[in-house]
Amino acid sequence: MGLGKADDSLRSSRLVFYKEDIEKISKTLIAFLKNANARCVLLVDKDGHLVTKEGEASTYDMDTISALVAGSFAATKQMAKLLGEEEFSIMFHQGKKDNIQLSLVGQRTILAVIFDDKTTLGMVRLYASQVSSKLAELFDEIGERKGAGEKISEEFGEAARGKLDDIFGA
Repeated sequence: MGLGKADDSLRSSRLVFYKEDIEKISKTLIAFLKNANARCVLLVDKDGHLVTKEGEASTYDMDTISALVAGSFAATKQMAKLLGEEEFSIMFHQGKKDNIQLSLVGQRTILAVIFDDKTTLGMVRLYASQVSSKLAELFDEIGERKGAGEKISEEFGEAARGKLDDIFGA
């Protein structure tokens, strides 16, 4: 049974991270927090699943925030289309104590930065732009590795079928 176009699309858009990937991402996010002097940073996929988080997050319901971050981005994408844009890549929400900036990273993840008055929006934007570029490069590397793994899986599958044919005389 062959894979349809929908299956190919799902496979190419699916995020698959190994332990080493999360460690690299976390190291990058920890450096970002230090530089930007932010409280917490989340990496969320566009479906609303938390990929990883760093910083002070003990008082936040991360699953709910992750889902709302993705929902906010989806709603804003529709607003952008109405205004003739494909999507807005950065969003900012300001509160009395805490602020949150959302930045699109590549095509599949959102960087959510929670910060207070110990830093400035300018610092957060500067370092968020840098960390987004670093993460996008890392995701490209992960994507290239994933493509190589799928090729190996196909070749293994073909070799296994060949061996089975030899064994059963097909």
